[in-house]
Amino acid sequence: MGTEEDHRWFKHSVDPDSTEDQELISNCHPPGYQNPAGLGDGRRYNLVAIGGGAAGLVSAGGGGLLGGRTALIERGLLGGDCLNTGCVPSKGLIRAARAIHDGRMAASFGLTLSTPIAADFKVAMERMRRLRARISQADSVNRLQEKYGVDVYLGEARFTGPDTIEVAGRRLRFAKAVIATGGRPIVPPIPGLAESDFHTSETIFNLRQLPPRMVIIGGGPISCELAQAFCRFGSIITILNAGARLLPAEEPFVSPILESRLRAEGVAIHHGIRIEKVDGSTIFYIDDQNRRQQISADSILVAVGRRANVEGLGLSSAGVALTADGIRVNDRLQTSNPRIYAAGDVCSALKFTHAADAMARIVIRNALFMGRKRLSRLVIPRVTYTDPEIAHVGLTGDEADSAGVRTEVITSRLSDNDRAILDGDEEGLVSVRIGRDSGRIVGGTIIARQAGEMIGQLTLAITSGLRCDALAETIQPYPTLSDSLRRVGDDYLLSRLGGRTRSLLRTWLALNR
Repeated sequence: MGTEEDHRWFKHSVDPDSTEDQELISNCHPPGYQNPAGLGDGRRYNLVAIGGGAAGLVSAGGGGLLGGRTALIERGLLGGDCLNTGCVPSKGLIRAARAIHDGRMAASFGLTLSTPIAADFKVAMERMRRLRARISQADSVNRLQEKYGVDVYLGEARFTGPDTIEVAGRRLRFAKAVIATGGRPIVPPIPGLAESDFHTSETIFNLRQLPPRMVIIGGGPISCELAQAFCRFGSIITILNAGARLLPAEEPFVSPILESRLRAEGVAIHHGIRIEKVDGSTIFYIDDQNRRQQISADSILVAVGRRANVEGLGLSSAGVALTADGIRVNDRLQTSNPRIYAAGDVCSALKFTHAADAMARIVIRNALFMGRKRLSRLVIPRVTYTDPEIAHVGLTGDEADSAGVRTEVITSRLSDNDRAILDGDEEGLVSVRIGRDSGRIVGGTIIARQAGEMIGQLTLAITSGLRCDALAETIQPYPTLSDSLRRVGDDYLLSRLGGRTRSLLRTWLALNR
């Protein structure tokens, strides 16, 4: 399956000797692949994308599909984090863990199992790898070349001037370029951590045996998702969180609901933690009462955030400026070199695949067709894929206050929703934030098992500038969880009926009996 040189940029995220991963590698970094010869004769590409994740694939592929001569450069596996170490493998594992949990809850639905539920972690991971390989066909070198007409170069890219890039001995000239090199997990400078056998999201999906005990450092989405999944498989899970609550970017009411669910399933959670050192399999830390504690684990997962991949790109040669968080861009995603754009995790705090996709579409329009699309106009939802899922779009309360937007919130709890009651999934809510002066929907949070499927309605409402009464006027099928959105709309309309209006309505009805 190729040489050590072939695998050096991705051997930590997949196993070249794995049968399931061999197909993935064949699609996304074919062994022995020969790069194109280049355009020659001083000709330029319309667009060169550096990075083969969502932003790079959409930029190069979209530009090629629209008639441009485009190139894409990737040093590792096409598909980026989403395919290889993020969305795809994590959701495959989460789905398997949910099936295990549902099996254990079967008795409440009248199902008597002849044998106890037994979780086979190895089989679940093989399924995940097999499905990941299948999905990888969409991001393959062959598909980019044949369907989109993209010249794919495998190797490290480096700017050699304001309009030139060098890759694997080839010098490419471009009219426009987009940096879409993504990010990587942050590894905090904890003494002894580097010497321990720790994991990040880039390596955790290489596991083939379930760790009996796992400590997860961090309290964000990755931490919560994988804590629940591994716990459902049977690992003893402890979360050590430096912050005061889980999912600190979400509304304050989210964390208690999620934390209660995780604790009920067996996850131990400690907030306000300061880790002093790691010694082999033992973590020494200071707890929120300033007491020294220690805990041992068979595996450590570090999930404390991500940083942009900007090293080794020759950005100074291209005149591209950086910030502390990555590449500096304006609202049209241009860097300090107007020929060069950036998209995705390398330049944005919104580190989601769908955000990278949306930014790439801005790049295509602005870089290739003199568009004036703006990043600030995007309405980007987010989902944490725990059970229940946590979905949010638009402004939180803190963000609304900072922006000087006066808002009110209307909440409908799933305990009042017939479908949630019948499904046994009453733990959750739909919370909609409304502009007090305009009546428009400006934000919303949904906590429900299918929250990720429901949040699109609020995203569309915000994008279209709809008032909250539009929720009341939208007919939802019954019984569904989405009927909670209609209930929010009804409650909003009722809240607008003041005492005088109610009195007049009663008088009218009395006169027309």
